Amino acid sequence: MKKNILNACVLLALGCGFSGCGNSFLETDYYKGIDVDAGLSTVDNISTALNGTYYNLYYYYFAGNYAISIGDIPTDISYWNSKTGHFDGIYQFTFTDTDTYLKNIWEYGYKTADNAARIIEGAPAIYESSTAEEKAVLDRNMAEAYALRGYAQLLLTNIYAHQVKVNGTDFSSEPGIVIIDKPIEALAQVSRSTVGQSYEAVLSDFKNAISHFDAAGGDRGQLLYFNKAAVYGLLARTYLYLENWDEAMTYAQKALDEAGITSLTYKKESYRALYNGGESNSESLFALAITETQNWSANSCGTLWSTYNFSPSPKLQSLYGENDCRTSLIEWDATSSLTVPVFKSGKFSHASGNSAYGTNYIVNAPEMFLIIAEANLKSSNGSLSNAQNALLTVAKRNADITSVSDLPATSEALMSFIKDERARELFQEGLRLYDLRRWDEDAEVYAYSAPNVMYTYTNYKISNLLFPIPSAEINSGFGVEQNDWMGTLPKK
Repeated sequence: MKKNILNACVLLALGCGFSGCGNSFLETDYYKGIDVDAGLSTVDNISTALNGTYYNLYYYYFAGNYAISIGDIPTDISYWNSKTGHFDGIYQFTFTDTDTYLKNIWEYGYKTADNAARIIEGAPAIYESSTAEEKAVLDRNMAEAYALRGYAQLLLTNIYAHQVKVNGTDFSSEPGIVIIDKPIEALAQVSRSTVGQSYEAVLSDFKNAISHFDAAGGDRGQLLYFNKAAVYGLLARTYLYLENWDEAMTYAQKALDEAGITSLTYKKESYRALYNGGESNSESLFALAITETQNWSANSCGTLWSTYNFSPSPKLQSLYGENDCRTSLIEWDATSSLTVPVFKSGKFSHASGNSAYGTNYIVNAPEMFLIIAEANLKSSNGSLSNAQNALLTVAKRNADITSVSDLPATSEALMSFIKDERARELFQEGLRLYDLRRWDEDAEVYAYSAPNVMYTYTNYKISNLLFPIPSAEINSGFGVEQNDWMGTLPKK
C-alpha cells in the first residue's frame, strides 16, 4: 500500500516528466506522463494522476519537509547550532524574495493544488458512464483530490499571507493566495484573492471531500491516504485559525470519533514506539508515505533535525516535566555538546536508527484534544471544566499530572497552560508559527548561546510577519503581486 503512492509516480516520471511551456504561472500541460487535458478519460488514469498528486504533496519541497519545517524553524521552540547553513535564512529572519525554500514551497504547493483541480474537473466527465464500482472509486478519488487541494491551499495561505485572525482581529481582507478553483492554463493571467476568500476555498474543499467520501461509501481506511478523520481534523484546524470556536470543537470531536480515539499513550516506551515509522503511530490520522525505501535522504526532515543541526530550543526543553513521556524523544548525538547541540531527530527518529526514514505525521489526535480545550475556553458555548477535561487527555503525558485538579483553575491560567502544552505536544509538526501569530504573542526568535535561554529578537510582533512571494513568480508577469514583507521582519 505504501508503494502504491510513490512507485507509480516514479515510473511515470521516468516516462515523461513534467513538461509545459516553461513560462506560465504553473507548468501543467502534462502530469508525470499523463496528458491531464485529454488523458484523464479512464478511472485508471485518474487514479494514477491522484498518485502523482500525492507525490507532489509528499515531495521534500512541500509537506515532505519544507512546508512543514517552516512552521517550526523561525520560532521560539527551535535551535540552530550554526554548523550548517540549512534553513539558516529562515531561522535568522535574513531571507529574501529569492529564498530557495520559499520558492520551492510555492512551486510544489501549486503543483499539488493544480493537479488536484484537474482530477476534480476530469472525474465527473466519465462518472455517468461508469459502473457502480467505478463510481465509488471516482468519488473516493475526488474526495482525496479535494483534501489534497484544500490542505495545499491551507499551507500556502498560512505561509504566504497574513494570519486570518489575530486574537480577535480580522485580517480576512488582506491579500491571500491565487485560488485554484479550476486548473490554471498556460500563459493565463491570475490574481490573488483575499485571505478570507482563500479560507473559504479551503473549507469548501474539505467539506466536498467529506461529501465524496460519503458518496463512495467511505475512505480507504489507511493512514497514508487522506481519509474522513484526517479531513475532519483539518476542518477543526482551519476553524481554529478562523476563531470559529464552535465549529472547531465540533470537527475536532468528529475527527476523534471517526478514528475511534478516546485516549492517548502515556508510557515513555509506548510513546517512543509511536515514532517507529510508517503506520506505527496509532494516534495519527494522516501521514506521508516516507519509508526505508522511499525517503528524501539528506533532504529529509530527520536530517534537518539531526545532522543539519536543528534541535529543540533551551526554552522548549525547559517546558517539559521530568516525568513527561515526550522527553523519551529528546536524545542527543555522541558529538553533541551543551554549546553545540546535535539532536537525534526527535519525532523523526525511525526505529531503524536512520532519521531520514522517519515520516511526517500530518494530522494527529492530540491536536484535536488541544483544539477542543482551547475552543471551550474561547466559545460562549464552552466551559472551563470541558476545557480541562480535554486538556487533561494530553497533559497526562507528564506523569505528574493525573487529574484536572493538577491543572490551572482559572481561564487565563489554563489558556497559558494550553499554549505551553501545544509547544510541548506539537513540536516538529509545523504549527508553532501560526500559533504564535494567531495568539498575537510578543515572540522571542533566533535563539543563541545554548544552553542558555537567549534570543536575538524579543518582543517581536510576529503576527505581522509576512513571507515574500518568490521573485521568480512576481517577475514572470502573470499577475501575482508581492507582499509588503520587508517591514514585518524583527528588528533589534
